[in-house]
Amino acid sequence: MTRNGLRNGVLMVAFAIASFGASHVTVGFARDTGTVGQLQDTVTTAQLPREAIKTLSLIEAGGPYPYEKDGIVFGNRERLLPLRRRGFYHEYTVPTPRARNRGARRIVCGGSLRQTSNCYYSDDHYASFRHIAG
Repeated sequence: MTRNGLRNGVLMVAFAIASFGASHVTVGFARDTGTVGQLQDTVTTAQLPREAIKTLSLIEAGGPYPYEKDGIVFGNRERLLPLRRRGFYHEYTVPTPRARNRGARRIVCGGSLRQTSNCYYSDDHYASFRHIAG
């Protein structure tokens, strides 16, 4: 590889890093406002699939849940939900008809267990969330 080719490659990598870093600055600023990602959307309970409504009822009752992982801590690694301390969010499966596994649908609730006033619905396995509004 020639010296010019190496220099151009280094410049391209530096530009990519600078561009990537700039996008993180924007995300960092958005996190400071308490909203990140796809949280602009809301969904009412009437708009949820019936399986999600049943899951909300189970959350309010404290179970029993149909899946072993229901109620575990949701880490919010995607950083799409407002940032809170670890352990604030818990995830629950919304059964998907005809799925052989847990499927992609989830409800994530923040705050105390059995509390459903701060819940989010995802039908695409955490790629996006919609706040559940009464």
